[in-house]
Amino acid sequence: MTPASTTASRQLLPVVPLAALFFAAFVLPLAALVAISLFRTPQFAELSLAQYLRFFADPFSIKVLTDTLWLGAEVALATLILAYPLALVYVASGQLMRTLITFLIMLPLLTSTVVRTFAWIVILGRDGIINSAMLSLGLWQAPARLLYTWEGTMLALTQIQLPLMALPVINSLLRLDGNLTRAAEGLGASRARIFFTIILPLTLPGAIAGWLLVFAAAATAFITQTLVGGGRIILMPSYIYQQAVGVQDWPFSAALSLIFTLAVTGIVFAIGALSRRFVRGVDAA
Repeated sequence: MTPASTTASRQLLPVVPLAALFFAAFVLPLAALVAISLFRTPQFAELSLAQYLRFFADPFSIKVLTDTLWLGAEVALATLILAYPLALVYVASGQLMRTLITFLIMLPLLTSTVVRTFAWIVILGRDGIINSAMLSLGLWQAPARLLYTWEGTMLALTQIQLPLMALPVINSLLRLDGNLTRAAEGLGASRARIFFTIILPLTLPGAIAGWLLVFAAAATAFITQTLVGGGRIILMPSYIYQQAVGVQDWPFSAALSLIFTLAVTGIVFAIGALSRRFVRGVDAA
């Protein structure tokens, strides 16, 4: 071996354990999932693409997939709308307030998702905080059904995933040159115009990064979707669990898992590519 190749081998040596872990924890299970999905029956007899044809021929399965992706998009949009006011307050605040806001954003991440989800079950329940407050104020005549609904699931996921959106947006705003907004104010631009013509376009990379993180996390949030949505709302994570554990149809559940994974990653990569092209166009302009 030449000295150059020996040096290169030594540089790659620390990467070997990580590569081995990646291969054992990701590549092998994914390969096993692909292999299982190719069996025609739950008894693992006869290889074919029957499970994939079964999915695309079933309107119910397609609706479950589209509903799940739509829920992820809605939650990502809701967190984006909430993250910008929070980020603007953060940037305009002093050091002490910034520390407090950072602590409040990070606090949910230090709490188990299961605990936060059960907290939302208590909040949204028939005798929960929301129903009790509305009944006490006389705004509702009877307790509303908030739990096991689409809106309740979306509300819980929005609160749980908000830190994933707030942190990238805050980071983008901190990098924004304050002279641009001050110059716009000096020229008489309204706050709304400053936001939509300066702040939003220049902080778009952080917003898109947060949107993609929240979309992927919300669409695949098995615990929150199952506990808050209940059996009334069937989404892909619970549908896959149903087929694998309840029906014991492993080939179909494996096919569902792969289709769901490809759908989420495909949307993430597509939006990421479009956003990079858009950001390059904004920078060029």
